[in-house]
Amino acid sequence: MIFVSQTAAKEIKRIQLSRQQPDSQLRLTVKSGGCSGLFYVLNLESNYQPSLELTSQTDHLYQSNGIEVIVDQETFSYVQGLQLDYSEDLMGGGFRFQNPNAVNTCGCGLSFTYQNGEIVS
Repeated sequence: MIFVSQTAAKEIKRIQLSRQQPDSQLRLTVKSGGCSGLFYVLNLESNYQPSLELTSQTDHLYQSNGIEVIVDQETFSYVQGLQLDYSEDLMGGGFRFQNPNAVNTCGCGLSFTYQNGEIVS
């Protein structure tokens, strides 16, 4: 399960509207890189059709606070149980990731080390 806080959901909806994609889904992926080995990538996907594409071998679809989150099979084990939040501070606003699978995170909050040290390609 992926959890989206109400604050993060509000920001995602604001971004969807500003990009004229109000019905889009949020795709969450993990890529190799960053200071701790892995980093999160968030994208809006407006042409996703679960009835045609969604299978247990390809994507997982979650709904939380009115946001549909798509996670591909490769990313799934890295983000299972992740909580996505949004907050603003003196440096501006940004999404915050609370990942129970991360054993180490970078100061930026976007990069992490996975519990078994695997790196995705």
